[in-house]
Amino acid sequence: MNSYPPRKGGAIAGMNLLLTAQVILIIMFGVSVIMKFGRATSMLQHWREYRYPIWFMYVTASLELMGAVGLLLAFWMPILLNISALLLAVLMVGAIHAHLFRARHKPVMAINALLMLALSAFILLR
Repeated sequence: MNSYPPRKGGAIAGMNLLLTAQVILIIMFGVSVIMKFGRATSMLQHWREYRYPIWFMYVTASLELMGAVGLLLAFWMPILLNISALLLAVLMVGAIHAHLFRARHKPVMAINALLMLALSAFILLR
């Protein structure tokens, strides 16, 4: 038998999942931003395979940074949570497209972007 309103334990578990998704995204996009701005060899190679100009890598890194900082600030300014998650979700749709259609990578190369998309969508749909 379900009890309404939900028991506190369920609400706490849901909040823990939300916070976990938020922290994972902040860390993952933090690493991605450092790799892009740091011109990591692997990132430059991927960008050449995507056939995008290198300046677009910096635009993408800037947008990723905005999304990650937005998720971090959302701990104090909750209004930023959905905006930041939406920005990162859109970027991940673009990343999946770049891997699969522009670079014609094997699907396994898009798994990270797909997972980040799923975490962003989880935040948006919670």
